Formats: sequence, structure tokens, C-alpha cells
Amino acid sequence: MPDLFTPLDHAALLAVLETVAIAAGQEILRIYAEGCDFALKDDQSPVTEADHAAEAIILAALRKATPDIAIVAEEEISGGHVPGDLGARFYLVDPLDGTREFVSRNGDFTVNIALIENAAPVLGVVYAPVRGVLFTGGTAGAQEITVGEGGAVTARKAIGCRASPDDLIAVASRSHRTPQTDAYLEKFRIADCVSVGSSLKFGLLARGEADIYPRFGRTMEWDTAAGDAVLRAAGGITLTLDGNPLTYGRRNQADDADFANPDFVAWGKL
Repeated sequence: MPDLFTPLDHAALLAVLETVAIAAGQEILRIYAEGCDFALKDDQSPVTEADHAAEAIILAALRKATPDIAIVAEEEISGGHVPGDLGARFYLVDPLDGTREFVSRNGDFTVNIALIENAAPVLGVVYAPVRGVLFTGGTAGAQEITVGEGGAVTARKAIGCRASPDDLIAVASRSHRTPQTDAYLEKFRIADCVSVGSSLKFGLLARGEADIYPRFGRTMEWDTAAGDAVLRAAGGITLTLDGNPLTYGRRNQADDADFANPDFVAWGKL
């Protein structure tokens, strides 16, 4: 695909994404502490006040900072607000990835924001507000950021995937693990399999605590893009089952909805 856009200051934009994700996460924490009800969308996935409040914060900030870049955001899409031509550069936003984890109050939920260029995730932030951890990925590499009280950044460190050992550590979805996942992992020497929710799975790969994350079953591009960006910045990769890098911006798919992912396997360093 040709490069059809003007240069963008990725470092400056990544700083904006960090700030936006933390602001959205602070609002999620406020609602989490107070408690809230949830409703079911048409696909039977839950949605809460926190999803909508966080998305409103993110959309307002992104549209102010980069008004010419299209945004694909989960709750807007669910409400029927679908952007037109995305062009070669657009955002994917999941304001509260792991709403089931939010409702069950186990803390494994994240704020996900990614920038896509030429179908690849080039910038991404994944913020887990309960854990106080923010993963970022961009052209300068991947970082793990500690976020303290009031959303203040208290520490930063570079992270990277580890070279795959003979005995792998696998990571799997807490809420969506399937028999296909177990069957796939049987092909490898697996020392342990860790279950965790939301895009935190990509974070474990990116900081070298796990080696493989297979995902079979429905995911959407906003579920994976930010974590995938962090993983790639850390030296890993997310591949479809035919061995090609996972791409973004799928529309008019004959056998699935717009922005639906195929099955994939995320890897640390191969």
C-alpha cells in the first residue's frame, strides 16, 4: 500500500495519547469506585456508563489534537456512527477493553488507543487504571509507565520481548478461552499458561513475561490495535494463522463484520 499521508510527529502524538488515556482511566476509576449498572448491546456484550464517559474524553481530545485523522471508536460504531473513508491513517479506540472484567470487578480492564498507518499499528497506549500501569509503543520502542494517585506519572522504563525459550509461557483470555486455544497450545512445549483479561495479554508479552498469545474467536480491531502496537514496538509481532502480520482497517468483508479480526497468534521475539 503506498504512503499517502504527510509526516506526523509520532513522539509528540504519543505523549498526547498517554495523557488522554490517563484522563479517561481516571474517569473510569471514579465510576468504578461508585459502582454502576450495565446494559447489553446487540452482540450481547456489556456496556456501562464508564465506556461512554471514557470514550467521550478520548474523542474530544483526539479531535482537538488531530482533527484531520479519522477515528474508529467502539461505542460510536455500536451507536451507528461509522466514519467514511478512513484514508491511510486513522485511530482505533476501545475506551474500556474488558468491560466484563470491569463488571466483575477484577481490575483486568484497559483503555486502548492506537494510531494506524498503512494498515499497521504504529503508536499505541494501553492503560490499566486499577493496576496503575500504562504500556506505550511507538517508533522509539516500548515503555511501561507507573501511574500513581491522581493520574501522576511516577516512573518509566523501557521494555522488550524476550527471545522465546524452549518451554514457553502462554497467555490466554480470562473470559474467552476456547478449546481451539488449548488445541493450538498443545503443539508447543508450554511451561505455564496465564489467564488475564483485556489487552494486558499483549503487555505481558511486551515486557518479556510471556511468549505466545493465541486468540480464536471474535475480536474487533479496537480490541487489539493498541496492544499490538506496544508488542511490535517491544520486538514482537501478531500474525494471522497464515503467517502474515495482522492488519487493520478491514471493511466490506464477505464473511464478517467491518473491523472484525481473523484468528491470530501474538508472539514475543521469534
